[in-house]
Amino acid sequence: MNTDSPADQFTFGMIGLGTMGRNLLLNMADHGFAVAGYDQNPAQSVLLEKEGVGNKVKGFTQIEPFVASLKSPRVIMMLVPAGRIVDSVIAELVPLLDKGDIIIDGGNSHFTDTTRRDAELEAMGLHFFGMGISGGEEGARRGPSMMPGGDKTAYQYVKPVLDAVAARVNGDPCVTYIGPGAAGHFVKMVHNGIEYAVMQLIAETYEVLRKGLKMDNEAIGAVFADWNAGRLQSFLLEVTRDIFAFREPGTDHLLLDMIKDEARSKGTGKWTSQIAMDMVTPIPAIDSSVAMRDLSKYKSLRVEAASIYGDDIQPLAVDRDAFLKSLEQAFFFSMITTYAQGMHLLSSASVQNTYDLNLGEITKIWRGGCIIRAAFLETMLQAYTANPSLEHLLVAPNVTDLIRETQPGIRTVVSSAISAGIALPTYAATLSYFDAFRSARMPSNLIQAQRDYFGAHTYERIDKEGVFHTEWQGEASVKPLG
Repeated sequence: MNTDSPADQFTFGMIGLGTMGRNLLLNMADHGFAVAGYDQNPAQSVLLEKEGVGNKVKGFTQIEPFVASLKSPRVIMMLVPAGRIVDSVIAELVPLLDKGDIIIDGGNSHFTDTTRRDAELEAMGLHFFGMGISGGEEGARRGPSMMPGGDKTAYQYVKPVLDAVAARVNGDPCVTYIGPGAAGHFVKMVHNGIEYAVMQLIAETYEVLRKGLKMDNEAIGAVFADWNAGRLQSFLLEVTRDIFAFREPGTDHLLLDMIKDEARSKGTGKWTSQIAMDMVTPIPAIDSSVAMRDLSKYKSLRVEAASIYGDDIQPLAVDRDAFLKSLEQAFFFSMITTYAQGMHLLSSASVQNTYDLNLGEITKIWRGGCIIRAAFLETMLQAYTANPSLEHLLVAPNVTDLIRETQPGIRTVVSSAISAGIALPTYAATLSYFDAFRSARMPSNLIQAQRDYFGAHTYERIDKEGVFHTEWQGEASVKPLG
């Protein structure tokens, strides 16, 4: 029903009719909701109405009639690029709204911006919440995973719409109230950090198969297809399987072979690493994946280095079938450890930011619709169901069994690859993290001694209470400081 619309006709409004905004709005329309969309680009509004034929959908190119067309209290979601654009859209909206109206930021905004906007809009009498959305174009159209946080009153009002359009697993919608303030955007940021790391692990697997085992594209694609049919099943492996089956139209070669090896990003992985350091919560798998995307951008410098040092890799001197079994174990080990690091960061944020996160509910809504959905999330859900206060996934009984089983594989793969000169930074990071994590006594006592030596930074002892400083040079002395 694409006709001129009187005021108060539409239930839900969307600002930004790009791929995500338009498809999510069409998803809502398919579920019987009357929806309106606004975009300054007339082509986007036309496309919305064309694709929404048969449903109650209306596109606008001017913001005033768009706002006027919405039922009270007005519900308006923004799906626009993060940063200043979000602030400018809010500034344009506010004079047109009434107290009690609802604004939703569905983009990838930095959680600190969401905290600020939440306070500013609450002072104006407006409801606001930030919501992470995962699933890409197909997810938005057919059912995404959504992570709303902030104003709970506003969420409860919009909940019927979100429940209707979310992906579903075993009948459960993949959306839940995450927590107060910027909790929704924080959780989506960590989701994206995990996504970075798993993508890097898949890329490193490709490197081992291609350079270490000298396998051709068809054989590599078969490995990923086989993995995706088993316990490693995940959306990202499904995507990878399809990429290795896609030939460039009109040719006999894979499009993949023609793509430049420079990975881009929108910053959410970097944000995850930055805040993890602020929260003193190590996530080296995510850190290394961000670093490798950054290193990939130095293409000309890498080419120069290759001309100096060479980049030829000798084939791995291994039994291929046995090594592929070890590689499957190594990938599973590293994937588990990556999820564990991300969930540990959420556990830390729950306390430090007073988000009161339910990690089991977060796991549940990641099982469908989102980019990091995987069969392993069912194991994670079992762990958090058994122990809702679980601080770290690697100490959950059902996870420790998997780690013990897959340890031999990760050690075989990392040691073999390093000996052959194959870079596996994220695989190695997950193994080193695990080995340090299970160390009852780390060598950090030496670091504390060094800090006290050159900077009088003090240290604590294992044999007595208190804080101490030592005069390490001259006539040695140990001074208790309290």
